[in-house]
Amino acid sequence: MPGTDPTRHFPAGEVSRPGNHRTHQPRTTDAGPPTHGSTLIQISHRLRPRDYAIAALLHEHTMLTTDQLTAILFTNPITCRHRLGILRSIGFVDRFIRRNQPGTPNVVCWVAGPLSSRMTALAAGESPPTPKALRERQDRIYASPTLDHLIAVNWVGTRLLARSRADRTTSLLRWWSERTTANRFGQRIHPDGHGIWAAGDRQVGFFLELDRGTEPIGKVADKLTSHRRLTAEGGPTYPILFALPSRTREQHLHRRLAERPEPTLVVATTSPESGTDPADPVWRLAGNGRHRLALADLPASHGQPGPLNPGPPTAAEHPLRHTR
Repeated sequence: MPGTDPTRHFPAGEVSRPGNHRTHQPRTTDAGPPTHGSTLIQISHRLRPRDYAIAALLHEHTMLTTDQLTAILFTNPITCRHRLGILRSIGFVDRFIRRNQPGTPNVVCWVAGPLSSRMTALAAGESPPTPKALRERQDRIYASPTLDHLIAVNWVGTRLLARSRADRTTSLLRWWSERTTANRFGQRIHPDGHGIWAAGDRQVGFFLELDRGTEPIGKVADKLTSHRRLTAEGGPTYPILFALPSRTREQHLHRRLAERPEPTLVVATTSPESGTDPADPVWRLAGNGRHRLALADLPASHGQPGPLNPGPPTAAEHPLRHTR
């Protein structure tokens, strides 16, 4: 997607725009940099279940923008900015502004702060990061050359969670980052993420591969090799979803897949021209003509749980388990 908004696959507006002083910075009750020296017990009376959900989401997905957190957990962007400002003032979360090219919106990015990092580490039985380690982690996120890619990837899960808020017959039962996905599937695959989408009684697991158009199409198709090996070694039969930056590139990938079919895999593609909601009928199955299916209608099977297959989702894996 060179030269375009990196969130174009499943876009939404942002709150920080150049040249607009009313929206350039989020309006909050932010009292400045996080307060140092507080403990979890000292701020415990100020935390709500939604704040625990924010901590868990930032821990799992590295960072989320104001718009993403609004779509997932709030009904009003002003309320979201206000709450995030309070959480920042007590050292629970922190933020930075991703300044884009002139004429395009700047993006306010939220990351784990000292206290949310401490809480998630202790809850997992791990040692909390030192202040120095946390500062380095935050700076690494800010300086990452793949930050735009991460923002776009996180929009996919965000859109699905927002959809489930509007339609209670649907739910995103599992949403894992690239790191967790690789770990839980034995380091056999390294997609951009994994989720399980439910609509009615049907559950569809998927692996996400978000393409920004920077690699040769052959290299994109080669990503299926590791998925084929995982399936052969006992992994689940989940569709591999390729989100591509344009209809033209999507067609190129389908031509390549027709030349080198993968009969053991389910592969589906989309591009911005097909729609912006990943739950909608935007997915074109490889080898199935130009017909497009909704995410819930894609073929999928959990298979048998094993060393390379976590199996069906559990309640503890729900991305918003703290608010349920």
